[in-house]
Amino acid sequence: MLQRSGRTFKSVLVTGPRQVGKTTVLAETFKGIPQVTFDDKIQLRSAVSDPALFLRDNPPPVILDEVQYATALFPEIKMACDRSKEYGRYFLTGSQQYSLMENVSESLSGRVAIHELQGLSMREIKAVGFNRPFVPTEGYLAERKGSLAPYDDIWQRIHRGSNPELQNPDVDWSAYWSGYIQTYLERDVRRMVNVKDEMAFLTFLTALAVRTGQMLNYSAVADEAGKTVATIKEWTSVLRASGMVHLLQPYSSSALTRAVKTPKVYFRDTGLACYLARWLTPEALRAGAMNGNMFETFVVSEVLKSFSNAGRDHRFSVFYYRGKDKRRVRRDGVTESRESEIDMVIIEDGVLYPIEIKMSANPDASMADAFDVLDLDRTKARGRGTIICLYDRLASLREDLAAVPIEYV
Repeated sequence: MLQRSGRTFKSVLVTGPRQVGKTTVLAETFKGIPQVTFDDKIQLRSAVSDPALFLRDNPPPVILDEVQYATALFPEIKMACDRSKEYGRYFLTGSQQYSLMENVSESLSGRVAIHELQGLSMREIKAVGFNRPFVPTEGYLAERKGSLAPYDDIWQRIHRGSNPELQNPDVDWSAYWSGYIQTYLERDVRRMVNVKDEMAFLTFLTALAVRTGQMLNYSAVADEAGKTVATIKEWTSVLRASGMVHLLQPYSSSALTRAVKTPKVYFRDTGLACYLARWLTPEALRAGAMNGNMFETFVVSEVLKSFSNAGRDHRFSVFYYRGKDKRRVRRDGVTESRESEIDMVIIEDGVLYPIEIKMSANPDASMADAFDVLDLDRTKARGRGTIICLYDRLASLREDLAAVPIEYV
C-alpha cells in the first residue's frame, strides 16, 4: 500500500500516535532515504525560520518526521511537488492527525497520499497475511477462514497493548505506559493546548479510560475533572488529534428518527486504557467490572485497523446505533418504544451489517434482537448479522445471523 502510494503520489503522509512505528515503517518500505526528525530542535528551528533553504539542504527523496511541528514547510513542499514530475519525493510522519490534516488539505490537496497507522493489529502480531477490511459477508468469512491464527492469549494482548515495543515481553508494562503518558504530555499536549493543570488533565484521561466503550457524556467527565464542558471538549479534541481515542459516530437516517446523536468513545490502545483505569494484570481485567467494555474496545480497534491497514477510511464505514426507533408489543397488546443498541453498523455497497460484540463463549440469537431496527431504513438493505465473540468456531445461529470468533476480524 505504501509502496504503491510512493509510486503514484509526490508525497506520502503517515499519521498516528507516538511510538507506533510510523518512521520505522517508512524507513523499511523506502530503504536508504535520508531522514530528518523535528524532535531535533536545531532541525526544527531551521525548517521554521527558512523553509525554502531547509528543503534545499535536504533534497528529495527525504523522510520528514513529526512534520506537524514545522507546518511552514507545507507551502514549500507544495511548490517543490509542482515543479517536479517525479513521484515519491517527500515522506512525512505526524502524530497530530486532525490539526495536521487542516494544513495538509490547504497546501497539499491532490499531491499527498494519507495513511493512518495505529499499533500492531492481531493480524500483524500473529503474522497473518490477510489484508481485507472486516466486512462480515459470507465471502469475507470464507476467505478469512483460510488464514486464521489462534488468539489463545487474548486477555494478555488486551491488557498489554499493541505498540510495537510492548511485543517484547522484557519491557516493563507499567514503566512503559508511565513514560508514554509523560512524553505525550510534554511533547504533544503542551504544543496543542495550554494545559496549566497537569493533574486535572490526568484525571480527565482516567475519566475517559474508565468510560471506554460508552457514550461520551462530557458533563460527567467535566464534573470528575473539575473543569468546564468546553474545556473537556477541547481536551477530547486533543486526544482525537493525536490518535489516542476514537469517537465512534452514531448511524443516522431519516427513517431512524429516534436515534441518539452522541458518539461513543474508544481508546485506540487497550493497554493504555488499562493502565489509566488501573487494571494492573490481565487476570484482574478478565474478572473485573470493565471486562466487557475493554473487550468491545479491543474489537472495535481491530476493526478500525483492518480498514486503515487496507487503505480505507473507516470514518465512512463504521458506526453504531442506539435509540428508540424499534417498537415491541407487550402481552396486553399495547405497543411501546424501547431503547435498543447495536454495537457496530458497517456500511458497504449500500448494505448495513449489524454487529454485536460479546465476551461470551456461548452466543445466542437473542443477542441480536435489536438488528431488525435497521429494516426501518428502506434506503439500504440489511445484510447478515454478526455476533463477534469468544466461541471457538464459525456458526450459523439463524439464516441471517452468524456467531463469528474474534480471530475472523
